[in-house]
Amino acid sequence: MWAKSMGKLFIACEWITKAAYLNIIWMVYTIAGLLVFGFMPATTALFAVIRKWLLRETDIPVWRTFHTIYKQEFIKANLLGLFLMVICAILCLDYWFLQYTDGVIKGMMTGLLLLLSAVFLTLLGYFFPIFVHYDLKLGDHLKYALLLGAYHLHITLLMLVLTIATVCLLLYMPGLIPFYGGISIAWIWMAGGSYSFRLIEKKGGKGLAV
Repeated sequence: MWAKSMGKLFIACEWITKAAYLNIIWMVYTIAGLLVFGFMPATTALFAVIRKWLLRETDIPVWRTFHTIYKQEFIKANLLGLFLMVICAILCLDYWFLQYTDGVIKGMMTGLLLLLSAVFLTLLGYFFPIFVHYDLKLGDHLKYALLLGAYHLHITLLMLVLTIATVCLLLYMPGLIPFYGGISIAWIWMAGGSYSFRLIEKKGGKGLAV
C-alpha cells in the first residue's frame, strides 16, 4: 500500500514538473518572438504538446516537440493571429468609444459588445485545439471554431467557467503564473476541444475533416 501511494505521488510530482517546464518554454519562446510574433506559434506548440499528452503520448521529448511545431507553424499561426489581433483591436476600440456615450445608446452598445466579446473568446478558445488537431485550409479554423463553440454550447460554457475560475485562482496566487499561467488555461480548452472532437467523430465518423 505504501509503495503504491509513493508511486502515485511520484507520478503526480512528475506531471507537475512537466507542466511547469512546458509553461516556461512557452513563455521563453513567446518573449523570443518579441511577443507579437512569438505568441501565436508558441501557443500553437503549447496546445500541440498538450494534445499529445491527452492522446497518451506522454514520453515525447517536450522541448524538441515544442520547437519543431513552433518552427513549422510560425508563418501560418502568425497570419491567423494577425486576423485575431485585428478583431481584438476593434473590440478594444469599441470599448474605449463606449465611455463617450450615454443613455440608451450606451446600454445597447454594452450589450452588443459583451455578446461580441463572448463570441470572440469562444473563437479564440476553440481556435488552437482545432488548429493542432485538424489539417484545414487557412481560415477554416476560424469558421469551425465558431461552429463548434455554438454546436456544443454546454461544453463551451463549462470551459468558460473553468477558465474564469482558473484566472481568479492565478490572480489570487500570482506566484503560480510563471509556472502554470498558460498551460492551465490551455489544458482546459484543449481537453474541452478534444471532447467535442470525439463527439463529432462518433456522429460523423471523420469529424471536421468531412
